[in-house]
Amino acid sequence: MTDPTISAADVAATLRKSIHDHWRLFLIEGIIFVVLGLLAILVPPIAGLAVTILLGWLFFISGVMGLVSTFWARQAPGFWWSLLSAVLAIAVGVVLLVSPTAGLLSLTYVLIAFFLIEGVASIMYAIEHRRELTNQWGWMLASGVVTLALGIIILVSLPGSAAWALGLLVGIDMVFGGCALIAVAMAARKET
Repeated sequence: MTDPTISAADVAATLRKSIHDHWRLFLIEGIIFVVLGLLAILVPPIAGLAVTILLGWLFFISGVMGLVSTFWARQAPGFWWSLLSAVLAIAVGVVLLVSPTAGLLSLTYVLIAFFLIEGVASIMYAIEHRRELTNQWGWMLASGVVTLALGIIILVSLPGSAAWALGLLVGIDMVFGGCALIAVAMAARKET
């Protein structure tokens, strides 16, 4: 139940105060992200394997938890689908943990598919909305072209790109995410 006397401005003010009160934590987290991201960029094969192993554990643990909860609620509708989902998550987790190099190659294929589909979708969106987005559609088109080009570059560089693509992209994402957290922390520090 929500309190009708609380306005959006009150929520925004409370959020700003909370960020201001904890700006040091945001700064520390941002710095850690930047450092880890730079390490991932410097050694993308190790970062890619680390991501693969982390995903393996996440799939395995979530599959085990799903299996337990499925058996607790075995009388509920959809039992067999829940069971299938849990077993599949466990199997994917085991495969990624037992053979992280093969898992890294599989994840690279997923990354390629995402980039190709996202690139085409962004290009089509930009073309379809060029009238409504008169000043911005070129940026959307450029973004789609770059995303599509990344997918193609990684695809034609296989199997070698599997060693660097995932780790490099995770590293770049961590650096940008860390910089964003640092910027939020510095701005929040100045607010009163």
